[in-house]
Amino acid sequence: MRNSRGPLLALVLAVVVAVAVVGGLVLAGKPKPRPGCTVTASDGESYGLTVEQARNSATIAAVGRRLGMPDHAVTVALATAMQESGLRNLPGGDRDSAGLFQQRPSQGWGTYEQVTDPLYAAAAFYERLRDQPGWAELTVTQAAQLVQRSALPEAYARWEPEARAAAVALTGGNEGGLTCENLTVDAPGTDIVPVANAELGTAVLSGPHETAEGWAFATWLVANATRFGLDGVTFDGVTWTADSGAWTGSGPRDGVLSLHRAGTG
Repeated sequence: MRNSRGPLLALVLAVVVAVAVVGGLVLAGKPKPRPGCTVTASDGESYGLTVEQARNSATIAAVGRRLGMPDHAVTVALATAMQESGLRNLPGGDRDSAGLFQQRPSQGWGTYEQVTDPLYAAAAFYERLRDQPGWAELTVTQAAQLVQRSALPEAYARWEPEARAAAVALTGGNEGGLTCENLTVDAPGTDIVPVANAELGTAVLSGPHETAEGWAFATWLVANATRFGLDGVTFDGVTWTADSGAWTGSGPRDGVLSLHRAGTG
């Protein structure tokens, strides 16, 4: 009787190899998760942002906090930028509008170079908002309209929940309220000191902080992680890493802020 085990074994091996090859191709062709950030409200509702949107949100919130503006003002500013530009620093728009807030040089907002500088644009928005009588008692969309004079005055209202969640997280009112995931962090990154001085009003970030200030600084750092080459941020015994994309307990609740640059061991 002829031995049939040889051909059968060869067939089995061929099938195994084919499955392995196909599996490898599937894995190789699987798209890499896109980098992004998430703002989580105190009620658990979450909102997705691109890295660019998170960074611009962090700038808007930081400038508001530096200028002593309340959370409501930061919410108004964020809702305005969400509606006007999608939180992107646009090079143009309707007529001569440009930047995060689509401010118009012809209407006294500043030069083109100024309105396309997120730091300047945010400060200019807050200054005009602060000049409006009774703005603090108005709804988000009413306050935004006082500044923007939009042809669609009710359009800002749709962004209020997301803007409020981002404002609370980025001003330190919600522990770990901002995370960024799937980041590629390269060393050495931009120097933090001049940017922190301009946006936060201080470059003294590492060390002890009261809770709200510490979380405001920590979330600002996470939103800017790719900019500064940061792969880890810790505050009050809770650590975010670029690898995990999440905040996890890592030590005692000591109120200390620290950061870790990629490639520094």
